[in-house]
Amino acid sequence: MEVKTANFVGSFTNISQCPPPDRPEYAFIGRSNVGKSSLINMITNHSGLAKVSSTPGKTQSINHFLINQKWFLVDLPGYGYAKSSKTQREKWQQMLRQYLNRRDNLQCVFVLIDSRISPQKSDLEFINWLGEMHISFVLVFTKTDNRKYKPQNIEVFKKALLETWDDVPRIFITSSVKRSGKDDILQFIDETNQIFHVPE
Repeated sequence: MEVKTANFVGSFTNISQCPPPDRPEYAFIGRSNVGKSSLINMITNHSGLAKVSSTPGKTQSINHFLINQKWFLVDLPGYGYAKSSKTQREKWQQMLRQYLNRRDNLQCVFVLIDSRISPQKSDLEFINWLGEMHISFVLVFTKTDNRKYKPQNIEVFKKALLETWDDVPRIFITSSVKRSGKDDILQFIDETNQIFHVPE
């Protein structure tokens, strides 16, 4: 798949405000500072589509982008940002759970994992919650160009997952700097789009 157009649709704080669920939708989420905005910009070929910030917790709403006039890419707020207030974290959590549980056209959640560090409790808890809710997801390891990245980091994460899962979900290895992993992600989305049916 080639991304020819990527247009910002809007930022929403409630699922009722989101666009009609008449196109397949893919959500991107991860801990704050995992490189989500850079990854979104890389796979869409639009350097300023998602706002890259050095301040963790910058994304605070459900941000929809229409890709090729055919499918939605959704930038979700990060989780696990300890410096935000408890009230704000609870507000984000409620918004996220409502969206993830009730968005009928959501095809898959791309859970971004920082490849440079050991498995984080917040990542594992979120992944287990997705499983409990029967929400389809894949894992995307980011920042593999960084000198702190080691392939065994991913193996350690797999081992941690297998403590609660029978199988490891599909994994994508990416680097926004080297632009790696882009084709694999877009091919996965393209294949999934072929089987999408408009919710009744």
